[in-house]
Amino acid sequence: MKKYTILFILIFVFSCSSNSPYPGFKKGKHRIYYQLHKIGESSEKANYGDYITADIVYKTMKDSVFFVGRRKLQLLKRDAKGSIEVCFKMLTIDDSATFIISADEFFNETLESSLPDFIPPMSKMMVSLNIIEIQTQIEYRNEKEAFLNWIEDFGEYEKIILKQFLQEKKIEVKPSGSGLLYLMIKEGTGKNIEIGDTITINYEGKFLNGKFFDSTIRRNQPFQFVYGTEWQVVEGLEEAIGMMKEGEKSLFILPSDLAFGTKGSSTGIIPPFTSLIFEVEILAVN
Repeated sequence: MKKYTILFILIFVFSCSSNSPYPGFKKGKHRIYYQLHKIGESSEKANYGDYITADIVYKTMKDSVFFVGRRKLQLLKRDAKGSIEVCFKMLTIDDSATFIISADEFFNETLESSLPDFIPPMSKMMVSLNIIEIQTQIEYRNEKEAFLNWIEDFGEYEKIILKQFLQEKKIEVKPSGSGLLYLMIKEGTGKNIEIGDTITINYEGKFLNGKFFDSTIRRNQPFQFVYGTEWQVVEGLEEAIGMMKEGEKSLFILPSDLAFGTKGSSTGIIPPFTSLIFEVEILAVN
C-alpha cells in the first residue's frame, strides 16, 4: 500500500513542480511548499490530539539554522491554514521533509510571540521534520501511567541525591519558589531579558557527578532562540535565563521537575528523575 502511496506522491510532485517559486520544492496545500527527503514504510498519519515525537530544525530562507532538537508534542488543531501542524499532518512515521511556511504565522500564531529580528516581516522560513513516533492520546496516557507506576519511588531517591550533592559542595543558596538554585559567577551589565527577545547564549549541561551531556562551548556553536517561545529550552532553564542580564554568567541547578521530569529526555541521554547543572552565559540580547 505504501508503494502505491509513494507512486501517487511522485506523480503529484512532477505534475505541480512548475508551480513552485522555490527550486526543488513542490507546492502543497495552504500556501505551504515542501521537499521530501525520505519516505518511511508506514502509512500511519497523525490525527489532531495525537502525540508526535520528531526531530525538528528551524532555518531562515538563507539556510541559517536557529533551532535543532527532538521534541514530543501534541498535535493541536489551529485556525491558521498554513500552520506547522499542517506539515506534521502530511507525514507518516519515518518520513522526512523540509517545508517552507509563513514565518509570521509560525511565530505570531503557533508560538504566540513576536517575529525575531533576524527574520523580515511578511517572509518565509524553513522547517525540517523527521517523524520518529506517533501515539494516540490513549497510548500516550497508558505509557505514562505504566512508567510512573514503575518508577514511583525514584522521586524520593532524587531528593536524597540532590541533598547529598548540595551538602558535599557546601551550597547554601535558597531555592526559588519552583526549586531552582541560582549561583552567579559573573555579573551582567547589559539588558534585562524580556519575552520575545532574541537571545544568544553559551551553556554547558552536566549531571551532578560532573559528566557533561551537552555544551555549546565544546561544539563552538552558541545557541540563539526567541525567549518565551515553545519547544526551545526546558522549563527550569527558561526561568533561569529570565533572571539574568546580558553579559552575565551563572550556574543553575535544576531538579528534574524543571528539566526532563519523570520520563527523561526523548533522546535517552537524560534519565528520569535526574537533577541537572547548567552553566549559562548571556552573550547577546536583541
